[in-house]
Amino acid sequence: MNLVQSVEWAVVAPPLIAAVAAVAVLVADLFLPEGRKAVLGWLAAGGLALAALALLPLRAGDRATFCLPDDPALCSYAADRFAVIVQLLVLGGAFLVALLSVPETGGAAGGDGKPLPGGEFWFLLLSSASGAALLPAARDLATLIIALEVTTLPAYALVALRRSGTGPEAALKFFLSSVTATAVGLLGVSFVYAAAGSLYLAEIAEGLPEADPRLATLAEAGVVLTLVAFAFKTAAVPFHFWVPETYLGAPLPVAGYLSVVGKTAGLAGLILVTAEAFPGYGDLWGPALAVLAGLTMTAGNVAALRTDPAAPGSAVRLLAWSSIGQAGYLLVPIAAAAYAEDTVGTTVAYALMYGAVNLGAFAVAAYVARHRAAHRIADYRGLWARQPLAALALAFFLLCLAGLPPGVIGLFAKVAVFETAVAGDLGVLAVVMAVNVVIALYYYLRWAAVLFTGGEEAAGEPAGEAVAEAGPGLVTEGGAAVATRPAVPLPLMGAIVLAAGAGLALSGAPQLVLTFVSGTLL
Repeated sequence: MNLVQSVEWAVVAPPLIAAVAAVAVLVADLFLPEGRKAVLGWLAAGGLALAALALLPLRAGDRATFCLPDDPALCSYAADRFAVIVQLLVLGGAFLVALLSVPETGGAAGGDGKPLPGGEFWFLLLSSASGAALLPAARDLATLIIALEVTTLPAYALVALRRSGTGPEAALKFFLSSVTATAVGLLGVSFVYAAAGSLYLAEIAEGLPEADPRLATLAEAGVVLTLVAFAFKTAAVPFHFWVPETYLGAPLPVAGYLSVVGKTAGLAGLILVTAEAFPGYGDLWGPALAVLAGLTMTAGNVAALRTDPAAPGSAVRLLAWSSIGQAGYLLVPIAAAAYAEDTVGTTVAYALMYGAVNLGAFAVAAYVARHRAAHRIADYRGLWARQPLAALALAFFLLCLAGLPPGVIGLFAKVAVFETAVAGDLGVLAVVMAVNVVIALYYYLRWAAVLFTGGEEAAGEPAGEAVAEAGPGLVTEGGAAVATRPAVPLPLMGAIVLAAGAGLALSGAPQLVLTFVSGTLL
């Protein structure tokens, strides 16, 4: 067999540009003087924007490269509609995270005004984004696993960049649990290769069901173990235990990145292995994913419901548990794909909505953390009085996540997911989802209500405590100076505006995203 492959650089441009930008940032960090390190953030954001623009020539979704000369239909990289849409989501999400992290001075902003090592942060962010952009275009298991690890390995270091507090411990937990899941996934890939005799997804789909009957058990074990690696990345129960502590220990922009870009990469991998490699085993992975979806949304929403608003870190913890609950909704159309056609597009549509509004919520949290670093929900009390636009933006993001007007896109996305469960005859899962949507309404609305009540004092602070001026824009509370109304940095404001604009556009015309990803993506 002729294994010499040709490369179309325009097809692989999106992940390649992100990777080249990562190297450029690392080299520039060596030569730039300390006072000019802030330009690294803009260089990284520009690289991500350029990578996203490189998707324009691929928008038809009919390009592929790294194909076998003897069989041009077998390719390792395919820029089809599915890949292009997911790449747009992950590169757009990474761009918003970059805006959250651009500081006023050198280094990178950690979301609470405290700096992070600039060169290392931007290099790791761009490296992970390049892997996330490569993953949805992978069409063989080797490329798929490599892309998954390129996405994940830099994320460990990103979590650990905040060397104080619980950052190193959170990174260690994340690393150990993720490595275990990857090892299990690699074992599954080896079983699949032994049974099918190929790593190409298309050949696996044809060869695995026709494998020697004596290898049937090996093939089924390979299917299950391969799914474990991707279920971990999506934070599906029981592979979710790393999420709350990791989000709390990581800098806020990194937590937002993991909640959107990392989760989307895992979902893309899960869709590819189920719909492309294992379609003949739907009776095996369909019920398993349906159970995981129900357990995941229930565990996430119940834990979020029990979050104490006055506890330190409660805002980040609620967003972490909320992301687990949202992962349950995202798994529903994938499970339904075992019994109905054209359902995975609903997962992509929901992920587009979730990515924009969830990163918007993290952007507002980064603003609040600049003057109240305890990350408590109670610290948002009276945000309307201090920063009306930030309060309105966060309320809109929370209503989108809850699926309530004016967050119409959240409502439409949940209805679309519910319809896929019904179309796949997953009636029990549809009921479980309906119950969970009601549960989620409470904690989203509770947080939204805090924004407009209680004045400027946060819960837990003595009522009527004397406040003395400590300088321009500062007051003293208990001897410590805090900002009454800190200025919003331009990049952070840009991230909030872009996220809110995307949410408003989708809510005004929800049919745009639903039509955009409707039909057969794969």
